[in-house]
Amino acid sequence: MTPWRVYAPSTPPPLYAKALGERVQWVGPFEPHQLAQHATMLREVVAVAGMGDAKVPASLMDALPALKLVSIMGVGYDGVDIPAALARGVQVSHTPDVLNDDVADLAFALMLAVTRRVVLADRMVRAGEWGQRPTPTGVRLTGQRLGVLGMGRIGQAIARRAAAFDMPVTYTARAPKPALPYAYASNAVALARAVDVLVVITPGGTETRHLINAEVLQALGPQGVLINVARGSVVDEAALLEALQQGVIAGAGLDVYENEPYPLAGLTMLDNVVLTPHVGSATPTTRQAMAELAARNLVSFLSGNGLLTPVPECAATRA
Repeated sequence: MTPWRVYAPSTPPPLYAKALGERVQWVGPFEPHQLAQHATMLREVVAVAGMGDAKVPASLMDALPALKLVSIMGVGYDGVDIPAALARGVQVSHTPDVLNDDVADLAFALMLAVTRRVVLADRMVRAGEWGQRPTPTGVRLTGQRLGVLGMGRIGQAIARRAAAFDMPVTYTARAPKPALPYAYASNAVALARAVDVLVVITPGGTETRHLINAEVLQALGPQGVLINVARGSVVDEAALLEALQQGVIAGAGLDVYENEPYPLAGLTMLDNVVLTPHVGSATPTTRQAMAELAARNLVSFLSGNGLLTPVPECAATRA
């Protein structure tokens, strides 16, 4: 069988490349100004494949006239111009469910690290300062009121874990989910006002850009903690920095940033912030499962059998 030509917006994830094996011939990545130079090669590209942070704008789709599929190894796909894909008849797949537990675990790791000041305490011990200055004291997480912004698969996994910490859960989403045993808030401000710890786990994109703004942070209050394991674009990073510096909120734990891999410089100077490098799904077990699901999607679709896990917008068009 002749291998399918697949364009990689960045270096192909090794696990994904291994899962596809010799069924794929990788093309690229090319800088935007280089696409025209490789027009002949690109005319045969039938799919684009990359991690969840892959950028697939309309201009790249225009350079790939044979394009049929954008395959994302990750649950987020806000880097893909979905309206442009739908207009061109291009399908988009992602890898939901397989990373729910890891992201939910990291959300709680960040909650504990911020509230119990784990990073600051670790730094004190390593520097030989234990006994030389007061030991940092934290806040008990058990019993705190948890807010979940986005009650999808991962949001529900976070909420289930909250039971072990005796944390009452309130959430907001596009619409209430009556089957869930949690309180519902009508918007982000109302949610922030009702909770102590606010976890952001809503999709990125234009609809949710800067949904967490100065007003929401003010509502969260001086004892409040913000955790973002969603997309950096959902949080107004400048407003967050100001809120942390001025004591508008108590602390934050961030795994994602507006301008990855560069968090706003001031955030790295604060002791009430814990920063991780977008590692929500970064365990071997989960990354392997993501790669295998992404590969199965690509092979199934290009073999004429359809997608296993299309993104919701594409699932809606074929319903």
